[in-house]
Amino acid sequence: MDRRQLLKTASLTALFSGVVGCAGGVSLQQSAASAAALPDWPKQIQRIAFGSCLDQNKAQPIWTPILAAKPDLFIFGGDNVYASRQPWLLANLENAYATQSAQAGFAKLRQQVPHVAIWDDHDMGLNDGGAEFPHKQAAKNAFMDFWRLPEDDPRRNREGLYHAVAFGPPGQRVQIILLDARWFRSRPRVTDQRDAPGKERYVADTAPQKTMLGDAQWQWLEAQLKQPADVRFIVSGVQVVVEGHGWEGWHNFPLEQEKLRRLLIATKANGVVFLSGDRHIGAVYKSVPSQGYPLFELTSSGMTHAWSDAKEAGPNRLGSLVTQNHFALIDIDWQKRQVQLGFQSTQGEWLLKENIKLSDLQ
Repeated sequence: MDRRQLLKTASLTALFSGVVGCAGGVSLQQSAASAAALPDWPKQIQRIAFGSCLDQNKAQPIWTPILAAKPDLFIFGGDNVYASRQPWLLANLENAYATQSAQAGFAKLRQQVPHVAIWDDHDMGLNDGGAEFPHKQAAKNAFMDFWRLPEDDPRRNREGLYHAVAFGPPGQRVQIILLDARWFRSRPRVTDQRDAPGKERYVADTAPQKTMLGDAQWQWLEAQLKQPADVRFIVSGVQVVVEGHGWEGWHNFPLEQEKLRRLLIATKANGVVFLSGDRHIGAVYKSVPSQGYPLFELTSSGMTHAWSDAKEAGPNRLGSLVTQNHFALIDIDWQKRQVQLGFQSTQGEWLLKENIKLSDLQ
């Protein structure tokens, strides 16, 4: 059963449309039409667009160049709306989703471009939050309804929102692994110099009980990494291999970061490129572990509000920071066997490009 057929089996009352929350609501007929309008999955992947940090109350000219780029798939990397004001109310999250749905460019993308999504802290509901957030189940329910997950989607029957999809034939197979770095994540250790120069927030915590993913998701990830694929984009709301800052990231828990590296080696998972957000900047990073192949990471964060005066030490960054509103564009050249990681502005101008040979990712 393909995605369109699965969606037709979903409960219509659970579907959001572009006018949910507005006067008069939405009819079941409108919801059914909206679900049927979702595009089919691509049979092959050559171009992926990726972005995060999307404020529903800000202008969104970013959709014009995204649609013009004609990606085969769009990946929403988290903070897809902002609804983390405290005290948290479900109505605020629902209104945020309704406002975002009403954005014309976003609505057009949902109709025309296949897409997948994972959340981060601001669409889960607590800034820098994790397992301790008491309303995460209600927020998860709203996420599943807004993104129109079928009734038999496995995310509806397990904790967290982690998920994976794959496209293309052998030799050109692309796997997308969406990690939930919020639902199970332990509290990071807060620095005692939070207001010191550099605005460092967190320090490394090596307590063995601390986790990023939780046991069930770790087991699931191992199984996914054993699946055949030529390129694997592993999506994490927070940065994975990036060094040189004290904000959120996998480096908050060095043992978990190392566990991930060891898992890639143990499963012999080739073709891994990490995609992340959260930082309100764009950049490409490269980490060279003592074992295994180089790990590349693309951070694209700032579709509506990039950090214009951002600075970072960036010891493992390739090239400069992107500090204007942007989205990432990933091109796979199957003949040349290489991946291009890049960023475009709201005007569709290229801001940065880096090329990776697939032969370096194995």
